[in-house]
Amino acid sequence: MNRPLHADPSVIDSRQAAWRLLVALGLVVLGNSSMYVVSVVLPTVQTEFGIDRASASLPYTFMMVCLGIGGIWTGRMADRHGLMKVLWVGALAVAGGFLWAAQSGSIWTFGLAHGLLGLLGGASTFAPLLADTSQWWNRRRGIAVAICASGNYIAGALWPPLVQHGIETIGWRPTYTIMGLVCGLGMLALSGLMRQRPPLAPPQTVAAAGAAPAADRSRPFGLSPSSAQWLLCVAGVGCCVAMSMPQVHIVAYCTDLGYGAARGAEMLSLMLASGIVSRLVSGFICDRIGGIRTLLLGSALQGVALLLFLPFDGMVPLYVVSALFGLFQGGIVPSYAIIIREHFALQEVGARVGAVIMATLIGMALGGWLSGWIFDMTGSYDAAFINGIAWNLLNLAIAGWLYRRMRAGAAQRTQAGK
Repeated sequence: MNRPLHADPSVIDSRQAAWRLLVALGLVVLGNSSMYVVSVVLPTVQTEFGIDRASASLPYTFMMVCLGIGGIWTGRMADRHGLMKVLWVGALAVAGGFLWAAQSGSIWTFGLAHGLLGLLGGASTFAPLLADTSQWWNRRRGIAVAICASGNYIAGALWPPLVQHGIETIGWRPTYTIMGLVCGLGMLALSGLMRQRPPLAPPQTVAAAGAAPAADRSRPFGLSPSSAQWLLCVAGVGCCVAMSMPQVHIVAYCTDLGYGAARGAEMLSLMLASGIVSRLVSGFICDRIGGIRTLLLGSALQGVALLLFLPFDGMVPLYVVSALFGLFQGGIVPSYAIIIREHFALQEVGARVGAVIMATLIGMALGGWLSGWIFDMTGSYDAAFINGIAWNLLNLAIAGWLYRRMRAGAAQRTQAGK
């Protein structure tokens, strides 16, 4: 039987909520480290195991699929048993996954280790924490969720240069061992601070900028909840197939261009550091214009950034375009959590956020492998960038259609109220 939410609504938007948000941020930074470490180690692993680029991309793909599946399971377990126990399991999985990968003798065991990192490790520190954070905040819900989600990009800015330095000095296997110990023990230490259940918000504090009235939550965007959910999931796949192209392959791309893996790791770090700024700014924007408009804006800007990768392949232009890409796309994934919080029944928020986050991670997994496969087929990343742009257009079309339906519904309600 599910445990009840914390009954005291006075903790919403409180100092206690702020401290909890800070702890959640640290957990995301530690638990999602493997998402970006595997991109840095990709060229080294490809050389050591003697495999092609698509095969070297498979551990990332497997990890992201497992991360998505694990997000639904860990979200349900957090609803039933609370976050702390789920985070304990996640900490053990992060430590075990890195240590197992460090001992792997083939790309298959290396991939299985990353599956564990995703299924129980990273999954415990993303969708469940986004859903939990959305329930501790009302007036500043957008920026709070954005801060929590930015831990994912802080991990991307922090770990790649450190891991690249470790690869160059002590090798990738000892570096993975150190990562497992640091991240696993750090998660164990922080998880004890997440014991308390989220508060039960009173009905009058539910509304937020751009939110649907309570009477419309049974028909989000004028659709059945399942139809609206599926559309958001398809949109999540589309935006993240596009997003994964630069994030997964920028290190390999720079290596192919002759700039070296270290320059690629720096570009990835810059891209994700810019993503932190983007997520925070998008959070402020989301509190003012709502989730669906924020998604539409982020999708359009991400498409522009992907287009810029095609004509510019010099080292300095690539640094600039990488920074722009990070600035343009960082607010997309958190906007899904806000959209669900605004338009769907409140008792379903956790499960629905987990489902959409799973779709975005499937998109990241598919895009990471697909870009490697396209490279192997064409010998160039140009076609992979074009593929990403096409998937981004799918996301943009869905976001635009939902936005028009939201406006039409608002106009109908206004007319009915006159």
